[in-house]
Amino acid sequence: MGQDITFARPDGGEAGGYLAECGNAGASGVVLIQEWWGLIGQIKGMCDRLSAHGYNVMAPDLYGGTAIEYHDMAGAEREMTNLDFLGATDQLVRGAAQHLAKGGGKVGLTGYCLGGAVTILGAVRVPEIAAAACFYGIPPVEAANPKDIKIPFQGHFATIDDWCNAETVGALEAALKEGGVDYELFRYEGEHAFMNEERPDVYDAAIAEPAMARTLEFWRKHLAA
Repeated sequence: MGQDITFARPDGGEAGGYLAECGNAGASGVVLIQEWWGLIGQIKGMCDRLSAHGYNVMAPDLYGGTAIEYHDMAGAEREMTNLDFLGATDQLVRGAAQHLAKGGGKVGLTGYCLGGAVTILGAVRVPEIAAAACFYGIPPVEAANPKDIKIPFQGHFATIDDWCNAETVGALEAALKEGGVDYELFRYEGEHAFMNEERPDVYDAAIAEPAMARTLEFWRKHLAA
């Protein structure tokens, strides 16, 4: 089990987050970004789960303590709309990456939904990130063009998704190819948020488990010392 912590932002301020440490000296780290619900228990559980595989995992709190209940779609949309995505990437994501890098290992970045979009932003904007694994989130190309990614990238997307639909995922892949990015991209016959085991309306173990296995293999390949 991890713990709530504070960590330094690049601008000298402080931010909060959840840190799950594996206990291995020199372990690599992973910054894990929340869905639009905030830093809820399910995200902390994902940190704990990934930490059990030998990584120090931190989820920075992008909403500054606000957590949204699953039924409150309007509240989640409000918080996401009011989020300064670039500021969160440059200060919270980068600050978390810098905190993990102190352990001596490489640092990866992953996230879900809102966090998937931030993963692409971070892959372009945060120099401490060595590899990035995105789940069903894509930012506007004006904020971060995927062709500018210079690190290994992995993407996981659902076929039933009003946001990351076939057209937007196709455009993402075209940009990755255009930029010569070292990437792999997976499409699953399922719904947006298929990794969230607390939401039985969308969770699908038949695709969540192989997606996790692919992610773990990706980390083994790209975060090893």
